[in-house]
Amino acid sequence: MILHGLPYKKVPVKILCMVLLLVFLFTVPIHGVSENSSGENQRLSVFHALVLGLVEGVTEYLPVSSTGHLLLTQHLMGLDDTQEKKDAADSYAVVIQIGAIIAVLGLYRRRSMQILQGFLGKSPEGLKLGGMLILAFLPAAITGLLFSSLIKQILFGPWAVAMGWIFGGVAIFFAPTDSEKHHPGPLKSIEDMSWRVALVIGLFQVAAMWPGVSRSLATIMGGLFAGLSLGAAVEFSFLLGLITLGAATVYEFAGHGAGIVSAYGIFTPVMGIFSAFIAAWFSVKWLVNYLKKHGLRIFGYYRILLGIITIILLITHVI
Repeated sequence: MILHGLPYKKVPVKILCMVLLLVFLFTVPIHGVSENSSGENQRLSVFHALVLGLVEGVTEYLPVSSTGHLLLTQHLMGLDDTQEKKDAADSYAVVIQIGAIIAVLGLYRRRSMQILQGFLGKSPEGLKLGGMLILAFLPAAITGLLFSSLIKQILFGPWAVAMGWIFGGVAIFFAPTDSEKHHPGPLKSIEDMSWRVALVIGLFQVAAMWPGVSRSLATIMGGLFAGLSLGAAVEFSFLLGLITLGAATVYEFAGHGAGIVSAYGIFTPVMGIFSAFIAAWFSVKWLVNYLKKHGLRIFGYYRILLGIITIILLITHVI
């Protein structure tokens, strides 16, 4: 499997699992500390900002749902115990995606420059790729514009996230695990993609509007089912994320930027963005190397286990 423009360095899976576990353990005891004894809201602490940035960066491009992990982390930290705090925390979670976006821009700088040159009329291949990314972006963009408020109202909660984790985990076991075996002559490079493949991936991305499903998982699976090799599906998913996450961040900041600054100030969100950048840089490099050898199945087990644990904790009122 070849992913263009990205050097690989082996990072043991144990390290990533330990990071996710430590984040979970350190956030559980914090529930409720964001409110002082008089009931007044406190600003987001640097610790909260760094942890949320770490969660965002580690999980954004993994097929495990960054939104789901962030919503659960916010809940454990007590950042969603009033509607006002929940709205600010949800918007903050979108804005810190900037760090993950910058990380992928840096890691895929050659491909990103090719697309930019295409829009400037200097690269036909870059122009075609850019056009296909826009096509794949449109279904989710239209869905978000039409139903974003309804989606937040119904699906942005721990129960929906847990079910999304389980649903996505089960779906992994029905996805092609080796595209070279399931598709005769798989498309090994995104430069060989057709517009039909881009549209299929875009339609799959709509499913990621459900927190817990994972934008990365949905688009990778869409690419696999459309005939891409795993390497090409992952690369297109990462590049599509630049547009999707970038648009979501701009939209959220335009509508709620003042509220985020009012609730959290400027310094702590910047710290969250920086934390997300560092975590995403290493997470993406690890994911690419891991998928070259092992495929997606471990994420299916992880998602199902995490979903079941979350449901048990909800039923027993631990969270």
